[in-house]
Amino acid sequence: MRDIVDDLLRVWHSGRTGGLATIVRAVGSTSLPVGAATLIDPEGGVFGSIASGRLEEAVFEGALRATRTGHRALHRFDVLSGVETASDGDDTVDIFIEPFSRWTFPEFPTVAAEIAAHRRVTVFTVVWNPDPDVIGQHLITDKKHATELVALPESDVFVSSFSPPPRLIVFGANAYAAALTAQARLIGCRVTICDSRPEFAVPESFPGAEVVCDWPHRYLNTLAAQGEIESDTGIVVLAHEPKFEIPLLTVALRLPSLGYLAALGSATAHARRLDDLRAGGFDERTLAKLHIPAGLTMGARNPAETAVFITAELLAARGGQADRRASWSERAAVGLSG
Repeated sequence: MRDIVDDLLRVWHSGRTGGLATIVRAVGSTSLPVGAATLIDPEGGVFGSIASGRLEEAVFEGALRATRTGHRALHRFDVLSGVETASDGDDTVDIFIEPFSRWTFPEFPTVAAEIAAHRRVTVFTVVWNPDPDVIGQHLITDKKHATELVALPESDVFVSSFSPPPRLIVFGANAYAAALTAQARLIGCRVTICDSRPEFAVPESFPGAEVVCDWPHRYLNTLAAQGEIESDTGIVVLAHEPKFEIPLLTVALRLPSLGYLAALGSATAHARRLDDLRAGGFDERTLAKLHIPAGLTMGARNPAETAVFITAELLAARGGQADRRASWSERAAVGLSG
């Protein structure tokens, strides 16, 4: 639902009714993600996607009916044929289809506001109950919960949990930062650009990002003290000036929890960087946390291509892949950094 929040708000504020379809359970080899949703607006426009082919057509028709009839129901479909089924076999998906409006979901602006403010919000929706008037009721909470279908004695409740998006903090306001902002937002990151130079830290140059004018190490220290650096946070350092990056990397390498740390620069710049950090007391195991942005070794020729490869490496680190590319210091140990 996160990707169609603005569209849902538009329908909600219009005073009209749309149709909302949400995957609440998937069985078998299907890759359809639980929690994905599609909105059919009052004009028949489609926003978001939860399926393809015949299933997509069946969901569209069901959501369109919900806008006209106000009917709320849980449907089970065969993923391949798109035909509604009673079978509990493999390759089936349960989809809750409901009308969506300010009357059917009066709490929705609160949900949207919490998502926009990067705060945790969880929505409980009754998707089955013997009493039809109970189906479709919503409860909002800030408690952490898995996104899943919960079977209770008298109800089935779908729990949709929206955690704050993973954060990417980019130090250095330049063309690489602008390209990286665009790529990182495509994978759902909240992006912050930090630079101490007011003439470079201009919000209009980085659409979709929060822009902060502050000394990098001081800003990172502030975030850490506020508990805003978590295990899925990524940090990319684009400033090559030692007076900026060495104090910053000193703070970053001492963080107890961090998902990804990378610094852009040539082999010569990185060798100097490692010498400075070793002089500051860091051992090789700690320095191995520092990654080379992938663009430098994958043939990237400009900021846009570099941003694509950095984003790919960030995703690999987030997924905990064992075969993710080694850090520059690890590669240097086997003679691959040149």
